[in-house]
Amino acid sequence: MLRYAYFPGCVAQGACHELHQSTIAIFQALDIELIELKKAACCGSGTYKEDSQLLEDTVNARNIALAESLNLPLLTHCSTCQGVIGHVDERLKEAKENDVEYFNQVNGFLKKENCSPYQGTTEVKHILWALISDYGLDALQAKVVKSLKGLKCAAFYGCYLLRAQKHLPFDNPFNPQSLEQVFSVLGATPVFYEGRIKCCGWPLSSYATEQSFKMAGNNLLDAINNGADCIVTPCPLCHLNLDSRQPEVAKVIQKKLDLPILHLPQLVGLALGIEPEKLGLNNHVVSTAKVLHLLGY
Repeated sequence: MLRYAYFPGCVAQGACHELHQSTIAIFQALDIELIELKKAACCGSGTYKEDSQLLEDTVNARNIALAESLNLPLLTHCSTCQGVIGHVDERLKEAKENDVEYFNQVNGFLKKENCSPYQGTTEVKHILWALISDYGLDALQAKVVKSLKGLKCAAFYGCYLLRAQKHLPFDNPFNPQSLEQVFSVLGATPVFYEGRIKCCGWPLSSYATEQSFKMAGNNLLDAINNGADCIVTPCPLCHLNLDSRQPEVAKVIQKKLDLPILHLPQLVGLALGIEPEKLGLNNHVVSTAKVLHLLGY
C-alpha cells in the first residue's frame, strides 16, 4: 500500500473544501493511505520570502520535517504548495552540502521551538506526480469504472507546479503532458491550447484586479475556442480565479464564458465511479452540470 504524509494546505480546507473532499475520496478508492499533517503550517504561497527567505525556509523546513518524522513523502494537491515547499526542499538539500552555516541556522530556529530538525531525507510530491510515478497510469486505468469518453478536458497546470523548482523530473515545464496523460487513461479527450501553461492571474488579483481578470478571461476563452467542455487544474488558487471569479471575469472581458473548472481529484473520482456529490461537484460557482450531463448523470 502506498502511504503519504498529506499536506492539505489552506485553500482546500477553506474556500475549496471540495478539493480536500475529493482527494480523500479518490485515495480511499485507490487504497492509498494518507496521514494528515495536522500540525503543518501554511506554506506562505510565495509571500513569506517577500519579507524573508529565511522565514519561508524555516516554516517549510518544519513542514517537511513533519513528513520526515513519519518516514513518508510529503503529498500536496496544490501546485502552489508544491512549488513553494518543493523549492525550499531543493534549496535546503543544496545548503546541507554547500552552505552548512545556513542549513544549521534554519534547524536552529526549529530546535528553539522544540520542532524536529529538517534532514533532507524525503520528497515533496504533488498528487499529479504521485498518480503517475508511484501509482502508475496503467494501474489507474485499470481502476476506471466509468469512462470519461466524450468529455473534452483542457489542462491548466499553474505556474508553481511547472516552473517554481529548479528541477522537474516528472515533466517538461514548457511542454507538459502529465495532465493530458491522465485525461487519456480516464477516457477523456485532452484539449491542447496555448493558455494551459500560462498564469491564471491570481497573484495580481489583490492589487491589479482588472489585469488579473483579463488574464483569466483570455485563458478561459482560449480553452473554449479550442473546444473544451471543462478546464481541469491541479491548483486551488487557479481554481479560485477561474471558477469562483468567473462571473466577474466575464464582465471585465465582456464575453460569455460559463466554462466548468474541475479539480484534478474530482475528474479522477468521476472515472472511479464516485458520486458527484461526494466529490463536491455541487460546490462550484460555475455549474458542473454540463460535464455531468455529458457523462450521463
